[in-house]
Amino acid sequence: MAVGGHRAGQGEIGSIECDVCVVGGGPAGMTLALLLATQGREVVVLEKSRSFERSFRGESIAPDSAWLLDELGVLHDLRRQGILDVRAMELSDAGQRMLTVDFDEFDQPVRYPVEIPQPMLLGQLARTAEQYPGFRLIQQCSAVGLCFDGDRVAGVLARTSAGDLQVNARLTVGADGRYSKVREWASMDSRVRPLERDFLWFTIPCPPVWSNDTYRVRISGDRHAMCIPTYPDLVRVGVNIPKNGLKELRAAGIEALHTRVRELAPELTDHVQDSVRSWSNTSRLDIFTTEVPRWSRPGLVLVGDAAHTLSPVLAQGVNHAIIDGVSLAPLVAPTLERRDLAQLDQACVEFQASRQRHVAQARAMQLRQEKLFALSSPAAQALRRRMYRTVDRVPALRKRIWGRLYYSLAQRGDPTRTGLPPWSRRHRSRSEPATRSR
Repeated sequence: MAVGGHRAGQGEIGSIECDVCVVGGGPAGMTLALLLATQGREVVVLEKSRSFERSFRGESIAPDSAWLLDELGVLHDLRRQGILDVRAMELSDAGQRMLTVDFDEFDQPVRYPVEIPQPMLLGQLARTAEQYPGFRLIQQCSAVGLCFDGDRVAGVLARTSAGDLQVNARLTVGADGRYSKVREWASMDSRVRPLERDFLWFTIPCPPVWSNDTYRVRISGDRHAMCIPTYPDLVRVGVNIPKNGLKELRAAGIEALHTRVRELAPELTDHVQDSVRSWSNTSRLDIFTTEVPRWSRPGLVLVGDAAHTLSPVLAQGVNHAIIDGVSLAPLVAPTLERRDLAQLDQACVEFQASRQRHVAQARAMQLRQEKLFALSSPAAQALRRRMYRTVDRVPALRKRIWGRLYYSLAQRGDPTRTGLPPWSRRHRSRSEPATRSR
């Protein structure tokens, strides 16, 4: 068996045999691992960090994904730990509110987006999966290369504090994010599309004049800020900056950031000045999208950001990561049980076919919004405001847009069509009152 992407050292190499090796313990990888474990498969998850602590990672869970977590019995336990339901979205342009979306308008099993700190989400997925004997999570374990049997990916070579480890698997899953090394080691083509702007993120206390249950988008000219409620009483703020423009902004001093926030959201001025005193209190997010023509090759499949990096606009990354995990599991589980490698590879191809159109729709909607936010001419900005007012005045149009964005899975009805096993139905009643009541 050959090893690609790394030259093994002199240390002793231990080995593990399993059905599936998942590289990356993020939302896509952990959701997939949980579902495969419930179906009796042996799954090993390799996670390079010691804990699930992640700074400025996606915490916004769309209603579709919240519904899936509810069906898995995970949302109920997360609610007991503390999460936020988001009841509305407001968009203001040039200092005037243009568009309001009240999620109570949508009669769905789970109607509200939820804000869940990613360490909490991943920790709960892991604890739920640990109830099944086939699940194993190895933390502080860095994948350093792929193992090959001819042209087929046959596992992963990893490094731990105890030495090198070889995980032999019938299926390897690249769930290692937007800068996927698995994708690189497998020589899989990808098309990176940089957007014209990046985001600068920081967290501050929620101002008293705001209810901490609303997404707020503030636009002024060609600048915008996204304000996202965060458990328990914080707000994550993302401010757009020119591509690779952080150096120039920093040269102007932290006051330049304070001024930019004051122009977009004056209610945040005091909290920003108190909480964001240096650039170390901020985090830059490089904004780009990645399209991967083929998400799989024999013995390997990509999920989540490794397969389709999305932008942070409208918070679709985590949503599609969770749906990927739920969609892939029922396709590959039967073939793993039969040990039919040809059918396993075909199942991975079918997975991409089932998901690609929905991911493309989300990406297209994000890119349209990004273009609208970045309009520079006064005439174009006036048309933008007119468009937002039209959506605000026409409930049917508003429901159509957000229905496609947030509720497309639930609108299909039968949860088994999403790939969830039949036993998951018993969890539906657990969190229903909390998600539907005002």
